Amino acid sequence: MTRQPLRLAIIEAERILAAAGVASPRVDAELIAAHVLGVERGKLPLVPLVDPQVIDAIGQLVNRRAKRIPLQHLLGWASLGAVTVEVGAGVFVPRPETELLLEWGLGAVKDVENPLIVDLCTGSAALALAFAHERPDAAVHGVELDVNALAWARRNSDIRVEAGDRPIVLHKGDVADPTLLTDLDGRVDLLVCNPPYVPVATAVPPEVGEHDPFHAVFAGSDGLQVIKHVVACAARMLHVGGAFAMEHDDSQAESVPALLSTRRVLTDVEDHQDLAGRPRFVTARHS
Repeated sequence: MTRQPLRLAIIEAERILAAAGVASPRVDAELIAAHVLGVERGKLPLVPLVDPQVIDAIGQLVNRRAKRIPLQHLLGWASLGAVTVEVGAGVFVPRPETELLLEWGLGAVKDVENPLIVDLCTGSAALALAFAHERPDAAVHGVELDVNALAWARRNSDIRVEAGDRPIVLHKGDVADPTLLTDLDGRVDLLVCNPPYVPVATAVPPEVGEHDPFHAVFAGSDGLQVIKHVVACAARMLHVGGAFAMEHDDSQAESVPALLSTRRVLTDVEDHQDLAGRPRFVTARHS
């Protein structure tokens, strides 16, 4: 049984993925190869030759990825900050863009002892768990309406507890409910959210349109249907000086900050770009 060069298999995988319109064919090809081999992506150069069974296994996953099945579904995980969470059908896949919101939020509470942090529309709980990992002294709450996503969140929370992180508190709840977490009103140091925000007429990649839950992506004709309720939650839950950060669509660079500015208690409203220079998330303080 002749062993074969891994490098050539990755090159072929990249070619197939590029032809299928995958946005990052080289990265995806390498991550698939690393997954099959059970090594870190950076260790691939240390594996010059592999058995034919490995080549076949890589090829099978590449062919599935070429059908635009999300890479994270094939690997079974996604990362945010220093945390890795399990993902699959029924839950929104965390995106790298949210790393910037995480960084901002950590900076906002860096001088706060034992901060109280709330993550609305938590999905897989990746953002909530990332805060809990970075701030072991924090009390972190995650809120999710969808029962399937909440099941993923609970599974991921259990995994992080086993890894040594402080447990987060998960709630089944609707941000449109004015009684949601009223016991936390005026007490929260940081409220964050990556809500559904895409206008329904927007064209999205197959990985999103065919695999992410519709209600976790789209939110009415202008994408503001859920965001309006999140802003209301921030206005009542944050204490004076508390911080707010929320992701939004790149078409909402004006509409979302304007919506925050209608709330007199939310000041220092500022919009932030992602690494590609697109408007991505808004921040504010409670005054």
